[in-house]
Amino acid sequence: MLVTLICRVSHSLTWRLLVAAVFLVIVMAFDLVPRSPVSPPARARWPMPDADFSRPPSLLGQGSIPMPAQTPAAHSSSLLAMPTDHSDALLAFWFAGTQESAADVGIAMSGFERHTQQWRPAAFVVERQALGRQLGFGVRRLGNPVAWLDAQGRVHLFVVATGLGGWAASRIVHLRQSLEQKRPLAQAGQALPAIDFDAVRVLPLSWWWNTSYLVRTQPLPLQDGGMLLPVHFELGIKYPVALRFDAQGVFKGMVRMSARTHLLQPALAALSETGWLALLRDQRQDGRITLVQSQDAGQHWQDLPDLALTNPDASIAAIALAPGQLWLAHNSSRHSRNWLDLSHSLDGESWQPVWRLAQGSGADEYSYPALAWADDSLWVSYTDQRKRIAWQRFAWPKR
Repeated sequence: MLVTLICRVSHSLTWRLLVAAVFLVIVMAFDLVPRSPVSPPARARWPMPDADFSRPPSLLGQGSIPMPAQTPAAHSSSLLAMPTDHSDALLAFWFAGTQESAADVGIAMSGFERHTQQWRPAAFVVERQALGRQLGFGVRRLGNPVAWLDAQGRVHLFVVATGLGGWAASRIVHLRQSLEQKRPLAQAGQALPAIDFDAVRVLPLSWWWNTSYLVRTQPLPLQDGGMLLPVHFELGIKYPVALRFDAQGVFKGMVRMSARTHLLQPALAALSETGWLALLRDQRQDGRITLVQSQDAGQHWQDLPDLALTNPDASIAAIALAPGQLWLAHNSSRHSRNWLDLSHSLDGESWQPVWRLAQGSGADEYSYPALAWADDSLWVSYTDQRKRIAWQRFAWPKR
């Protein structure tokens, strides 16, 4: 009797697993279908600094961005350059709390004040329970904020949020700064007032409850005021996807960027107005930074040979400051995140190291960099030991 019961339970479990596997294959098959952005395609734009990049840079400053009180862990920063009439040169966002995936993790923010040339005290601007109330469903964890400034001067945040399950069950939530609070100002040395973000929606990327898409790296700015946001799909397989937004932050379409299934966290850089590159994290053992290109302003993408740069399954950051002026922050040690480098390229394929941003040994970690150009300087932020967000600022002689 007991043996018969066990056999029935085992048989039932086998069928359930088989049905679940078939369902997963169907889900992935639907998500493999590329969907194209709207036409006509927009063109890329750059900061176009008046700098002589043929000469070595100067380090203007470095340190750690202030953390919210009693917050021992930090990870995955994003930098946002602000207009010249703003009180701050740039804003930094990251997720912080007791530890990654903890219930108290929120999205923190600080600004680098132009008057004092100091970072302001940090404050939380997105908390999971408040976000869950806005969305109408529970949010279990938050991560990977990415910031963007629209044509009206409003800050947009794209964050990873999960309900049940791990990061592979994530959705990308789009938040937008309230119109009444378009440009938060603060007195010298004070914390910026917490930006009042409204949840726009969960981005509609998949018919399967919009899950298994994550954001990590900064968008590519476009001449029409819109942007291209790089994200990736992560459920069993991993591949990059480009999302198109107009100047007001309205989602307009998406397209898959690679036929490969081991790539994530794409970082975008423009070689020309319509010729764009994406550099990607590689999850293979002994992987290298991988490369894909678009020659028609993001309408279609093609895989290119891997770069000579090693990638120890680590996130990277890229920025194009002008046509033929590409910068990359990346981990360069083969099997760890001990070393973090800043490299330069004229074509996106051949890279030269310029600066060792951080170097450690053993379990030391310097990871998840971000790049931005503000106040005639290249800014780098990155995770330091999962405890704080470090920053460095570089400048070049003018031409």
